[in-house]
Amino acid sequence: MLTVSQVTKSFGGRILFEEASLQVNRADRVGLVGPNGAGKSTLFSLVLGENSPDTGSVTLQRGTKLGFLPQESAPVGLETVLEIASGATSELAEALAVLRRAREAGDEDSDEVHHANNVFREQDGHKVQAKARRILAGLAFRESDLEKPARELSGGWIMRCHLARLLTMEPDLLMLDEPTNHLDLESLNWFQTYLRTFPGAILMISHDRSFLNALCGSIVEIRSAQLFRYRGDYDAYLVQKAARDEQQLAAYKNQQREIERLQEFVDRFRAKASKAAQAQDKMKQIARMKRIEPPEDPAATIKFQFPQPARSGQKSISLVGVSHAYGEKVVYRHLDFTAERGQRTVLVGPNGAGKSTLIKLLAGTLPIQSGERIVGHQVTVGYFSQHRTETLKTSNTILAEVMDIPRPVPEQTARTVLGSFLFKGDDVFKTVGVLSGGEKSRLALVKLLLDPPNLLLMDEPTTHLDMASIEALIGALRQYQGTLLFVSHDVYFIRSIASTVLHINAGKLTPYAGDYQYYLDRSQPASATAGLVAPGNHQPPAAAAPKPTAPEVDGRAGYRESRDLRRQQAAERQASQKREREQKARASKLEAEIFQLEQRQNTLVAELGDPEVYGDRSRSFALNRELAEVSEQLTSLTSEWESIAESLQASAIA
Repeated sequence: MLTVSQVTKSFGGRILFEEASLQVNRADRVGLVGPNGAGKSTLFSLVLGENSPDTGSVTLQRGTKLGFLPQESAPVGLETVLEIASGATSELAEALAVLRRAREAGDEDSDEVHHANNVFREQDGHKVQAKARRILAGLAFRESDLEKPARELSGGWIMRCHLARLLTMEPDLLMLDEPTNHLDLESLNWFQTYLRTFPGAILMISHDRSFLNALCGSIVEIRSAQLFRYRGDYDAYLVQKAARDEQQLAAYKNQQREIERLQEFVDRFRAKASKAAQAQDKMKQIARMKRIEPPEDPAATIKFQFPQPARSGQKSISLVGVSHAYGEKVVYRHLDFTAERGQRTVLVGPNGAGKSTLIKLLAGTLPIQSGERIVGHQVTVGYFSQHRTETLKTSNTILAEVMDIPRPVPEQTARTVLGSFLFKGDDVFKTVGVLSGGEKSRLALVKLLLDPPNLLLMDEPTTHLDMASIEALIGALRQYQGTLLFVSHDVYFIRSIASTVLHINAGKLTPYAGDYQYYLDRSQPASATAGLVAPGNHQPPAAAAPKPTAPEVDGRAGYRESRDLRRQQAAERQASQKREREQKARASKLEAEIFQLEQRQNTLVAELGDPEVYGDRSRSFALNRELAEVSEQLTSLTSEWESIAESLQASAIA
C-alpha cells in the first residue's frame, strides 16, 4: 500500500533520512517513534506529498485513500460540527455547505441546491451522517452540539470533529499525529476500541505508551537517519531494541579494538623502511572500514534525589459544602471533599464531568461561589496545567528561569532536569519569550519539580512531552513525598503514579481505594456490553482455520467409514448451529434487560443525589434497597452475557 524506498532527505544541512526504506501493507498497525526532531513529522509530510525526497521514492498503491489527522487543527469556517464530521469527501462536504446556506437564506430552489441534493443522494449522505453521529457520540459530543458552528468550539473539540470525519470516511491508510492529545480518558478508551476494528492500515505518531501497546503490531524507530522496524507492540520494541543496542555496542567495541591494533602497527612501523609498505596497507584497511556507530545513549534518567517539600498536616485540603456553576450549568452542589497527606489520586470521569473544575477549586484559581475551601496545616499548594505559563518571566533565559526559585538547586542539577524535558545543550540559553506554548508548559513543569509544594495539583501534565520526558516525570513523581492529585488521559502514566482513583460524574465523587486496575475491575461492570451492541463497529475477518483433513478412503469399508463420519460431522454442525442460535437469542435478550437495568440504575442514582430524599427515611431506604438489588441483577446478567459473548467469539474463531 505504501512504499518508502531508499529515501534521503536533508533540511538545513542536516540529514534526516539516508537511504531509508519502509513498507506498510493493508491492515498494518505501525507506531512511529523517535526523539523530537528525529524526522517523524517530515516522514509524514513525504507520504502526504507536501515535501519531496532528495533521492529515492515514496509511492502509494493506485487508488489508495489517505486520511491524515495533524497535531494542530486546521482553521474552520461556518461549518457545523456534523458537517465537518460528515465531510467524508470534498464533494459531499461542499454539498452540505450549499444546503446549509440555502436553509439559512430560505432559498432551496436554485440549480446549485438541486445539484447539492443530487450529490447528497449519490453519496448516501443520510447513511454518512448517521455514521458520523455515532462516531461523534463516541467522542463525547452531545446531540445538542451537532448543529453548532465548529468555530465556537475550543481547538481540542475542533480536532475531535476532524477525527470524526476521518473515522467516517474510513481511509485505506489512516495517518495520526499525536491523536490522543485532545481526548479525555473515556473518549480515548472509545477511540482505542474503535481503532482495533478499523479496516484500513494505520500509521501513527504517539507518545502514549499504552495506546501504542493496545494497537500496534510493529514499531518503526527513526534512528541514525534510518528506519528500523520491530515486530510487536511498544513494550516488545523496548526489549528488542535493548538486545540490538547490546549487539551493536559489542560490534562497535570489537571494531574499535581492531582499529587500535591496526593503528598501533601503523604508528610503530610506518617510519621503518622494511615495514612501511605493510603500514600503508594497514592505513588503507582502516580507511576502507565501514564504521559502526555506537548505540545512542539512552534518554537521560533521573539519577539524583529531587528536592522534597516540608511535611504537612494529615489533612492537606478540604472543600466543605462547595457549589459551582458556569452560568446555568451546575457542576457541583454542596460538594464535600478531603485530600489527605500522601495521597496519589487520579481524577477520572466523562468529559465535562468537572475534573478540571475540581482541580481549579482545590488550587484556588476558581473562586468559591458558595461553601468553604480549607487548606491544611503547613500546606503549600502548587498547580500545573498546560496553560499555566503566565508566571514565567519572558526576559529570562530558560536556565535563569528555573534557577529563579525560593530554594535554588545547583546549576548542573537544573541542566540535567532541563535536558530530560527536551531543553538540551545551548537551548537553555534561549529566552523564555521565544518559546512555543508547549515549551513554556514544559519549563513551568521543571520549575515546579525543582521546588515542589507539598500539595501538587496537575491537569494533563504529559501533554507536549515525549516518551523520555514522561519517564523523567514519572521518575520525579515516584520520589515525590507530598500529596498529588492529577487529571490525565495517559494510561501508562496513570498506572505508574496513581495509588487511588476518584471517579467524577454528574457532580458526584466516587473514591476507589486502589490503583487504576482496581478501579477498572470494580467500576461499571455492565460497560463490557458496549463493544457488542455499539452500532457501526467493524469486525476484522477472523483468520481462516485450516480445514480438517478427511481420512483416506480404502475400499468400500473406508467409504462407509467416511460416509458415517460425514453424517456425524453434519449432526455435530447442526447441534452447534442450534446452540449458537440459542446463545445469540439469549444474548440479545440479556442486552435488552441490561439496558433497562442501567436506565433504572441511573434514575436511582440521580434520585439519591438529591439531598431532599433523605428527609424521608422510608423513601431513601427503599431507593437504596432497590439500587442494591438492581446492581446485583446487573452484575449477574452481565456475567452471564460475558460468558455467552466469550463462547460465541470462541466459536467464530474455531
